[in-house]
Amino acid sequence: MTDQSMRGFLSELEENGELQRVERAVDTRFEIASVLTLRQRGPAQLFARVDGYAMPVAGNLYNHRSRFAAALGIKPGELDAACARALQQPLAPRIVDEAPVQQVVHHAPLDIGTLLPVPHWFEREAAPYITAGVIVAKDRETGRRNVSIARLRLEGGSRLMAGIARNHHLARIAEKALQRGQDLEIAVAIGNHAAVLLGSQMYVGLGDDEFDIVGGLLGEPVELVKCKTVDLEVPAHAEIVLEGRLCPAELIEEGAVSEFPGFYVYYGPGIAVEIGCVTHREDAVYQAILPGYAPEHCLLGAVAIGATLTRDLQRSIPAVRRVFITDGGMGRLHAVISMHRPRLGEGKRAVILAMGLVNLLKLVIVVEDDIDPEDPRQVEWSLAARFRGHEDLLVLPGVRADRCDPLHEDLVVTKIGMIATTRPGDGEPGGRSEFAAPARDILERVRANLQLY
Repeated sequence: MTDQSMRGFLSELEENGELQRVERAVDTRFEIASVLTLRQRGPAQLFARVDGYAMPVAGNLYNHRSRFAAALGIKPGELDAACARALQQPLAPRIVDEAPVQQVVHHAPLDIGTLLPVPHWFEREAAPYITAGVIVAKDRETGRRNVSIARLRLEGGSRLMAGIARNHHLARIAEKALQRGQDLEIAVAIGNHAAVLLGSQMYVGLGDDEFDIVGGLLGEPVELVKCKTVDLEVPAHAEIVLEGRLCPAELIEEGAVSEFPGFYVYYGPGIAVEIGCVTHREDAVYQAILPGYAPEHCLLGAVAIGATLTRDLQRSIPAVRRVFITDGGMGRLHAVISMHRPRLGEGKRAVILAMGLVNLLKLVIVVEDDIDPEDPRQVEWSLAARFRGHEDLLVLPGVRADRCDPLHEDLVVTKIGMIATTRPGDGEPGGRSEFAAPARDILERVRANLQLY
């Protein structure tokens, strides 16, 4: 069986020299945040000594696409294909009777801030936030599971505040519970395998079980264990689980909070959460994802959005080869669509459809599949060589935007598409876009024997 734990990957990173152990004692108040900020693109960090806690903290684990690939046991260039395969060939989870995550059990009364070394991230945020907590819930009307991530702020004792976007499936399930006059049982798993994190971010339909996609990513069913106090199942190989209930009738004002553009935002009230039980491994490691405009935070959404959008576009436009959500676009707002010899007008159609499917997108560039969408130099070359402003610029003013967009006005923005693809006849002998190259026979002979030169 595949190692379905986070700690297995931590060991692998250490063996490869990609894990930095911080032996100096650190404070959860802004100090962990500062180190992760200053080393956000470097080795993963393991804070072995956290003031006031026996539990270490791990961060910056998945701050590059190659890290996700390594955790899944594949090559970096295979990540998109692995995600596509998981969406096409999901595997239902397997329930186990015993799990490492339940080695230690704490029942109410609880103080989450005493039990867990939750970092206080940014100066104007009111309290520490759990940022890598995978939330599991069930729609009681259908019995279908939902797996997602939302920020959870410590409110003292056993109370949390959940910041959940209104269009997210968890918010819709909570609203249904509110209409019935009920709370919603939830469980929060912290310290998860990369497959669990990625699966939780896939854009799938309400009622689709993200744990099935996790199984597809792993190549085997993810192992789940029944919770101790709520009717839910959680990853058996996680580090920590919080069991409790979301209280949609009780709102808590949030104030300033960081968001992926890197700014503070003000979303209004969040939903109260009451935790009744905490389970964890005997030697649990707390996982923290640096929020705001940070690689791990942005990439987690970028990889998942790119995979699901590729699938959805290909259903209507077979010429689409790949959708790459860029790092500079915060892992949410900018995309490069790779297409194979698109027909006239097909690039613009892909742009419009992509923006309709993913509300966050506001700049989409379409390139031919001879361009590597991950290489900004090649994308810029494509714009310089193949983009005709008077024909290929698509400007869509007054389009509905996501509340996360830093420039929206009354939730609308101007969205832009740029079609940087070839035209019929481009590249033909004697044409304006014919590529210059040595004689083909000699070039191929040298290619085959390049190691001799």
